[in-house]
Amino acid sequence: MTRKLFGTDGVRGRANTYPMTAEMALKLGAAAGRFFRRDGGSAHRVVIGKDTRLSGYMLENALTAGLTSTGMNVLLLGPVPTPAVGFLTRSMRADVGVMISASHNPHQDNGIKFFGPDGFKLSDEAEAEIEALLEGEIQLAQAANIGRARRIEDGRGRYQEFVKTTFPAGLRLDGLKVVIDCANGAAYRAAPEVLWELGATVVPVGVSPNGTNINDRCGSTHTQTAAEAVVAHGADVGICLDGDADRVMILDEAGRVADGDQIMAMMASRWAMDGKLRGGALVATVMSNLGLERFLTGQGIGLERTAVGDRYVVERMRAGGFNLGGEQSGHIVMTDYATTGDGLIAGLQFLAEMARTSHKASALVRQFDTVPQMLKNVRFAAGKTPLEQASVQAVIAANTARIAGKGRILIRKSGTEPLIRVMAECEDEGMLVQVVDEIVGAVEAVV
Repeated sequence: MTRKLFGTDGVRGRANTYPMTAEMALKLGAAAGRFFRRDGGSAHRVVIGKDTRLSGYMLENALTAGLTSTGMNVLLLGPVPTPAVGFLTRSMRADVGVMISASHNPHQDNGIKFFGPDGFKLSDEAEAEIEALLEGEIQLAQAANIGRARRIEDGRGRYQEFVKTTFPAGLRLDGLKVVIDCANGAAYRAAPEVLWELGATVVPVGVSPNGTNINDRCGSTHTQTAAEAVVAHGADVGICLDGDADRVMILDEAGRVADGDQIMAMMASRWAMDGKLRGGALVATVMSNLGLERFLTGQGIGLERTAVGDRYVVERMRAGGFNLGGEQSGHIVMTDYATTGDGLIAGLQFLAEMARTSHKASALVRQFDTVPQMLKNVRFAAGKTPLEQASVQAVIAANTARIAGKGRILIRKSGTEPLIRVMAECEDEGMLVQVVDEIVGAVEAVV
């Protein structure tokens, strides 16, 4: 069974345009409600969280209508990070969790992603079954069995208290000045409060959401704002989250950026030394830098690669019994603590290492030298299939042969946006630029 509506991270698109319309959200809610209803009993429960996008109100109401129409009782969390939904789905014994967010995308976009009762994102197969329900006649609840909805006022607080338990006992952040950039998103209250409660001097950035400024020149995809704040305030470190706070970038005291690969390298090395790294390996995607792989090999640590998307990282971790994985983009998955990427918990792990070692951030953010890597995106129109064109395939084949033994090429269609992503790595930077530009040019010629 194939999926048409769901991408690599739920359903996503431009707000008020298919599939991100109120009508589709209502139908999707009803289909998900029917899929997750347990046989027997009457306690059918769903938790819904969202980030700070203006369209979140519309989608939240529509999803609630669809879910209650099938007899689900809806608990509304308000703005909370995506990992909070995974945590609270399990904690509140819900049948399903829903997060309304388009993550790092601009405010015009929005998305819907589902978590099962175990707090983990749904499998491809489960999403395909929900799509199949959408195409048929959804059985609604009898009038007496329609669900109820109510707001949960302390959902964010429950998550914050849990997050603090992941910070090592006996350590505090006293004496550390931390810039925290919340991207005007879901963690705009949770992240600064947790850091302050653990003893840090907090410099908040991106904590004034207005519905349209999420990820706007701030957050993990635009670290310059936080970097300037780190330097201006003489901070020890910067933590940049994205709109739904499931990914993170770390800045040292000079504002230099450490991506997910560097953060995972530090954590894998430390966990291995402490005997905490299960399976003796890190799980990362095909996008992670070759330098990470070389570093791990030197530490006697394996690297398991997956398709792009934190859900595929989690699936491999669960199947292989691994407890640390993530993506170069900043999703850091620690299944000892969370069911999905958690930018705040990952940031705390980095701060814990600073507190434990008394090292500056600059001594921790550069774990390995990266192999030169280049990534370019090419936007294409609906209905176009650029990667299937013979001219594009010929250029890809020629450059793959050219770079063989010196690097690698990875070309893929984005699962969340109409983009072709062209990535290559090569020790020869001149060749790297030529290879990427030739492939990009070939794709642009047919879009």
